[in-house]
Amino acid sequence: MADLVVKNIRLQLGGLEILKGVSVTVPPGKVVALLGPSGSGKTTLLRAVAGLETPHAGTIQIGDKVFFDPEHKIDLPAEKRGLGLVFQSYALWPHRSVFDNVAYGLKLRGVAADEIKTRVGATLGKIGLAHLAERYPHQLSGGQQQRVALARALVYEPAVILLDEPLSNLDAKLREEARAWLRQLIVSLNLSALCVTHDQVEAMAIADRVTLLNAGEVEQEGTPTALYNEPASQFAAEFMGSNNRLEGTLVEKTGMQAEIDVGGYRLTGAARTKSETGQKATAVIRLERVTFTDAPGPNRIPMTLATQMYLGERWEAVFTRGDIMVRSYTQARMKPGTAYVEFPPDHLWIF
Repeated sequence: MADLVVKNIRLQLGGLEILKGVSVTVPPGKVVALLGPSGSGKTTLLRAVAGLETPHAGTIQIGDKVFFDPEHKIDLPAEKRGLGLVFQSYALWPHRSVFDNVAYGLKLRGVAADEIKTRVGATLGKIGLAHLAERYPHQLSGGQQQRVALARALVYEPAVILLDEPLSNLDAKLREEARAWLRQLIVSLNLSALCVTHDQVEAMAIADRVTLLNAGEVEQEGTPTALYNEPASQFAAEFMGSNNRLEGTLVEKTGMQAEIDVGGYRLTGAARTKSETGQKATAVIRLERVTFTDAPGPNRIPMTLATQMYLGERWEAVFTRGDIMVRSYTQARMKPGTAYVEFPPDHLWIF
């Protein structure tokens, strides 16, 4: 097995440059998630890898097999790239059984009937659907239909699986279960996959590495823990997790630390800003990192508990002071009143 290497891909659609020199590598047996908001270019990149969109620059290859290289006039059609593609809509044929949906591509390729039966049976067994082989798509749950779409891609034994928002059609509860099942399947089968998603929880749960796209460019790339705990930009910080955003003025910047004035209160945090002293700055902190106490102290702002919401496994408290609003998680319902909300310096990023 070899790396899928996508290098410096540039692509225009309707006169607009959607991808502006994007590079990504999928090592063997690893999952890379393309994460980003709508319009960031992640699905366009996946379609370019699949052979469904044509870039105007860059290269795409697996090992020595080049899929796309305009300088050498190479542009293999989708059916010759040997990649498995799972569409967001699943695209199952309603008039064909589960077995026939999975077998259809093999039949088109002229594979012998006995081999088709063996390969389809083995693939359905791997994903736990062997007992549903004779059912039709309308007789399956959303999660089962998603598995059939995955089986149809896996039956070719492709070098890399391409997943386009694979769980987006499922309801919230089923999506959580499918996320765990998909990750377990990927690990157990040692699959290589490139997965598009706009859901950062899904990306962190499924992928070994995440490529965060912003307006057609790579904003940050790394492990899920690196993107979550060490964001390289304000965009990356705010896109990952649930956050509080505090606007203020940069008071001081010394080495790795910075100080921001927020509503007359000075807060110290990790310096990520390029601003100069006296200019506007923004502090970002994850909800789970905010704490509170009943006494004043460094990096604390006295705030009023405005409301709180029960989330099941925890509560979410909303504190206010003037125009400042801060959210925090708590394990139990709080008593109404005032609290000193604390922003630990190691977890407060100042941009």
